[in-house]
Amino acid sequence: MATVETAKLALGQHSNGMLLTPWEFDSADFEKGWRYELVNGVLVVNAAPLRNERDPNEELGYWLRKYQDDDPQGSALDLTVPEETVVIGPHRRRVDRAIWAGLGRLPGPVEAPTIAVEFVSEGEQNRQRDCETKRDEYRSIGVREYWIIDRFQRQMTVHQFERSKAVTKTLSMRQVYSTALLPGFKLPVGKLIKLAERWSQD
Repeated sequence: MATVETAKLALGQHSNGMLLTPWEFDSADFEKGWRYELVNGVLVVNAAPLRNERDPNEELGYWLRKYQDDDPQGSALDLTVPEETVVIGPHRRRVDRAIWAGLGRLPGPVEAPTIAVEFVSEGEQNRQRDCETKRDEYRSIGVREYWIIDRFQRQMTVHQFERSKAVTKTLSMRQVYSTALLPGFKLPVGKLIKLAERWSQD
């Protein structure tokens, strides 16, 4: 008996606010140039990140891959990619950068990242989403660390999650961050934020 294929949904900017199931979201065709999330069954469509987010994010990716290639302990990093869709129960979140570490293999298609990284977007609603909502969501799926790069406050906040315990660290522009998840890797906070600040008129 022949099967009838269901046509994929074509989603774009015009689809913002549409009600979708997780299955419909996962199987849809997305118009490029936009960011798509599914929150409480509602499709959220946002503009692609501006240069003040893309530039430091690309630099962070470069530092991580250089660490992977050149550092004696770089094999701790399994994979890092920007603009990754993360499955959080029925929700689909877009993380600025996903990092998998300590697996010794490539991650599975919907495997939660070890480290999630967000560059804070402008606006109070976006700040609450990046600093509070996503913090709780990422913790719920087993993310070990959540890095929040905040060009507005000129600081980096790190949430470390270990079972029922959570530790929060705030780093200034002068500090360098290191983590046991990526032994030997050093992140100069000020250098990363200055890359964002040079696009302040973007």
